[in-house]
Amino acid sequence: MKRLLLLALAACATTKLPPAGTAGYRLEDDERMLLRIASEQQAVIDKSGALYADPELEAYLAQVAGKLVPPQVAAQLAPRVRVLRDFRLNAFTLPNGAVYVHCGILARMENEAELATLLGHEITHATHRHSVRELRNASNQSSVVAAVSAPLAGIPLVISGPGLVASIRGYSREMETEADENGLALVAAAGYDLSQSTHVFQHLQESVRDEKVKEPFFYATHPRLAERIENTERLLATTYAGRGGGVRNAEQFAKATAQLVLEDARLQLAAGRFAAAERDARKHLAAAPGSAAGEALLGEIERQRGGAEAAAHYRKAIQLDAGSVEAHRGLGLVLFKSGDRAGARAELSRYLELRPDAPDRAYVRQYLAQTGE
Repeated sequence: MKRLLLLALAACATTKLPPAGTAGYRLEDDERMLLRIASEQQAVIDKSGALYADPELEAYLAQVAGKLVPPQVAAQLAPRVRVLRDFRLNAFTLPNGAVYVHCGILARMENEAELATLLGHEITHATHRHSVRELRNASNQSSVVAAVSAPLAGIPLVISGPGLVASIRGYSREMETEADENGLALVAAAGYDLSQSTHVFQHLQESVRDEKVKEPFFYATHPRLAERIENTERLLATTYAGRGGGVRNAEQFAKATAQLVLEDARLQLAAGRFAAAERDARKHLAAAPGSAAGEALLGEIERQRGGAEAAAHYRKAIQLDAGSVEAHRGLGLVLFKSGDRAGARAELSRYLELRPDAPDRAYVRQYLAQTGE
């Protein structure tokens, strides 16, 4: 019923709407209802358990987003950036300005200028009211858009209605191009290095090529990735010709995302993506040298794929932190497989001492029973 009312309100309405922060901006009836529905969907996502909770990272993302949004825009529509625990390279924005970025795409980035490019694009979808414009386009054309299940980090979320579906699956070619162009203008105004702007698309292209999958729905078919790169390069060669330098903040970005990269490595490993997991684990260690968790995860990656270096990584993790439960558990399993029952018993026993409520306690005790405990 709510979706039908939304379509009725949007029928025959204009699709030419002033962006937030400009003269004539005001919310209209169909847009208010769209925003209410978006807030309901946001609540589902935020309560789903799929969010990657890191207050320091969220503060950093908010800081970067704040650099991109002029005060007059923020007064009318302030974006909020959250992170989803999903290794896929994706990001999307709900009509109310809620921006969701997956761990996967953040883990691929190398600096703040790349992050600003992604956020500038996503913020533009909200500030330029693309959802309500998409809704009105569909209504004026008598289009029918069924509800779709959105694969968002395992959240059982159903998005219905043209405007909300577009916020997840991508907008029209015109709107995606507008998001590219205005997003790049925001990045330029904030003083970032524009030479990094095409890298976001290139990360996605590499993912598509390496994994031999169809293009992701983020930055996908409206237009395709190759066209998005060409469009951005055209802007760099014309509108921003001669502009050099700018802020990258690579070290700040690496520090702010170090733990997220480790989390993405764990997500990649859980999905059986060993190469991606190792890439992330090593990237984490480059940003956080001496990380016992990083070394323990490298050991786990090696153990699961049958590598010979697992024990070395586990031992290094224990040297860095004698309380590394993951390292004691993994080393115990490696030693058991190699026939060192005494060593396995010592490590697995230490694991259970450190984590007496371990969810796999029964599993580990089966190994201990075979070591002569």
